[in-house]
Amino acid sequence: MTADLSWMLQDIVQNVPRARHAVLLSADGLPRGSTEGLGPKDVGTISAAMAGMQSLSRATAHFAGTAKDGQWSQTVIEFSHGWIFLIGAGQGAYLAAAAEPDVDMQQISFRMHRLVARLGNNLTSAPRIPADEAPAGGYADAARHETGGSGFVLPALDRAIADVRGARHAVLLGGDGLPRGATAGMTRDLADTISAAMTGIHAYSRVTAQFAGAVEDAAWRQTVIEFSHGWIFLIAAGEGAFLAAAAEHDCDIEEFTTRLHEVVPDLTAQSVHGGGAGDV
Repeated sequence: MTADLSWMLQDIVQNVPRARHAVLLSADGLPRGSTEGLGPKDVGTISAAMAGMQSLSRATAHFAGTAKDGQWSQTVIEFSHGWIFLIGAGQGAYLAAAAEPDVDMQQISFRMHRLVARLGNNLTSAPRIPADEAPAGGYADAARHETGGSGFVLPALDRAIADVRGARHAVLLGGDGLPRGATAGMTRDLADTISAAMTGIHAYSRVTAQFAGAVEDAAWRQTVIEFSHGWIFLIAAGEGAFLAAAAEHDCDIEEFTTRLHEVVPDLTAQSVHGGGAGDV
């Protein structure tokens, strides 16, 4: 992978109002091309962060469900000042794009996927990337193991998940990467694994803030991971805390995210604050 394909990426920023930048990168975090206006250092930072983000996103696939043929589709990061989108662009390649808050999301998604189709002449393989397999036995088997006990289950979180059809699991985690509680049925091992991965995903999300736009008081809002078999959401849950939740693919996403944000005050009130992670 040595050819510079920057010229092809200009299609996104030239034809999508409010689109800011686009970067093509390899799975090992090496830049393959970028749109005008990004310096080499910024492109390198974005490429490395996006590669790490994609790797961790795939590692959480079993949290979203147990489908054997589940595929990672995209990761979306929302900031107060813009959006970042990450999709597959062939075997071992990914396309990242940044846009302003009021971008037409359908239009930028269309342009990104159309560009991937064009890149197919320069890159090989299909753009959708198979998700990592769940641990041996799958999540269903893991859930039959000993759970964390009644003190580990957060009743408010359980009720929130039960209220939304298609919602699966959720875990509250601290900035130290340790779970503070979860919904009933989640094992401590799974909660530990998801919490560690989500802590990394949040860190990578923060690193990409400059890609979405140079704003001094920029705030990260959420990171969304879409698989063919489900969704994972990561949102802020108070200072130094985060809420990770999973749902089936046909879940009402608007209802799901609304319910997650509604339950955050209850979780903040009943959880014990762990080590601080700084502002979110």
